[in-house]
Amino acid sequence: MGVQGQRRLAAGGLLLALCAGGAAQAAGPGDWPTYGHDAGGMRYSPLKAITAVNAARLKPAWTYKIEAPAAAAPPTPSAQEQAQRQAEGLGPPPGAPPNARRRGPRPASSEATPLVVNGLMYVTTPYRRVVALEPETGKEVWGYDVKTPGAPSLRGVEYWPGDGKVGARIVFGTRDGFLIALDARTGKPAAGFGQDGVVDMKTPEILQGIPNANVGMTSPPLVYKNLVITGSATQEAPAKGAAGDVRAWDMRTGKLAWTFHTVARPGEPGHETWEGESWKGRSGVNVWGFLTVDVKRGIVYMPLGAPTWDRYGGDRKGANLYSSSIVAADANTGKYLWHFQLVHHDIWDFDAEAPPALIDVKQGGKTIPAVAVVSKVGLLFLFDRVTGKPIYGVEERPVPASDNPSEAAWPTQPFPLKPAPFARQGVTLQDLSKVTPEHEAYCRKLVIDNGMQLGGPYLPTGFKAPTVQFPGYQGGANWGGGSFDPALGYYIVNANNFGQIAQNAIGADGTATTASNPVLGRFQQPETRMPCQAPPWGTLTAINVNTGEIAWQKPLGVSDNLSGDAARTGRPNVGGSITTAGGVTFIGATDDARLRAFETKTGAELWTQKLVASAHATPITYQGKDGRQYVAVVATGGSFLDSPTTGAAIQVFALP
Repeated sequence: MGVQGQRRLAAGGLLLALCAGGAAQAAGPGDWPTYGHDAGGMRYSPLKAITAVNAARLKPAWTYKIEAPAAAAPPTPSAQEQAQRQAEGLGPPPGAPPNARRRGPRPASSEATPLVVNGLMYVTTPYRRVVALEPETGKEVWGYDVKTPGAPSLRGVEYWPGDGKVGARIVFGTRDGFLIALDARTGKPAAGFGQDGVVDMKTPEILQGIPNANVGMTSPPLVYKNLVITGSATQEAPAKGAAGDVRAWDMRTGKLAWTFHTVARPGEPGHETWEGESWKGRSGVNVWGFLTVDVKRGIVYMPLGAPTWDRYGGDRKGANLYSSSIVAADANTGKYLWHFQLVHHDIWDFDAEAPPALIDVKQGGKTIPAVAVVSKVGLLFLFDRVTGKPIYGVEERPVPASDNPSEAAWPTQPFPLKPAPFARQGVTLQDLSKVTPEHEAYCRKLVIDNGMQLGGPYLPTGFKAPTVQFPGYQGGANWGGGSFDPALGYYIVNANNFGQIAQNAIGADGTATTASNPVLGRFQQPETRMPCQAPPWGTLTAINVNTGEIAWQKPLGVSDNLSGDAARTGRPNVGGSITTAGGVTFIGATDDARLRAFETKTGAELWTQKLVASAHATPITYQGKDGRQYVAVVATGGSFLDSPTTGAAIQVFALP
């Protein structure tokens, strides 16, 4: 069949789909229907038109500029964003109040991953909009303006194909706690879902007696059958606030179906890990990242964050389940199945927010259904996804004690026997950067003059003097997590070697707080944005899950203020990678404003494209109605990495 015939057939199929009304509209093999491509989060596309041989020929196909509507108010940053930036010693995020430290307007940032299903691309914008675009041209088909003050979740939307009676829907949360469903064809509020397509997620049980508690969504939910399962974003301080419970809602009506208590309550497994009544009213312990689900077995996997306050635990002695854990539950009922706590009594903000990837591990002629879990610690844990048993074994190792007499840091932490860490686990004075004499001198003076404690891993935040934490609050691996190539058995993960200068103090009310110390923040030279330890500062790593060995590791990103080979330092990054059947891995993420393609087997860099701004998001690849394979990424800069927001666009590439 010729190309014109293929186009006519595809167009006819799209027309039939649009006319199908309530018929379930399942995704096609060339679509990207959910954040992780599949519900298990492998982020692997079967498309193979783009290969390691021809990837260097990729060219821009179209660009959709992300712009604020006329007279639009700036988006309100979430409580989580504000608290994170304050803890890291940064200025306010885009959209902060005018009295904040960084003044003047700047574009809003996005970490969204678009979806492409049945001939439409769906994406949130940072200007309170959700849009549907033609995936071959970028032409806007419809747009929906969110009516609540909070912007739609900054990492994207979820797609529900319908149930044969109710048609396909797009569903997403907002940063002020509403769950919204739209008709996927028209963008109009979904009839019968909540009140005019909107459900208020701020129920009394979640608010825990605090009427104005901060709760919302910054990541997309996950659809399983006719349920939509939601995590949440809560404040990082103070300790008491909204519960971080995981919930499921009926996609047809918006009615609550089940709730999983993420802080174990009396009578529930793990309640004894909270001393006294420290569990009461506790906030945090939330899935602000990404859920995954084993559709065949009906198991949902929840990567849970740290409790509030996430850098001090003297008021919550104990291991604190299910904080910083991976929890498996029945996706139909929310019933607990198993868990593994990645960080006991988390006082480092080492959330387990990355999507747990459901993969297969092949050993001795057997296939083990596994779940791959990474977090900011820079470790990869591989578990049997049914039993929760570690595939390569885990051991508890002693870690440093806190110098705060009111803290009760856990004496050991779990380390997988294999694979080896994929991110830096500590720093010494000998490890300081020598990329330029001036940079080395600055960093050495910073450490010595301030009496900084160096070490790692799991060095508690200092009280007597500031500590340099490795990994820092940004990881290791962050919310982007990894992607998986099932043919090679390679798990591909990007990481930050990005330290954090931290120090706590006792506030006027007698509780712990961040110290007032001007050197606190990222372990870097602010003027050059170069970290103070030796490169690489960002990496891309392939781990062979069948052997537990690192297959390759490459610096990810360049420092544009250096030249030649010295510039290949790797860069701080946030976002994730995708893999394809063509043997190519695509990733943006870095703060150097580039999208890259790597050969998955070898790690060879095949193609690099300068973007309008840094793409702190995960790209996608899809097949258009014209039969071409496209690669798309959202590039806006900003994010927690504070990279320049010089432009904002969805940028799409294809072979000529």
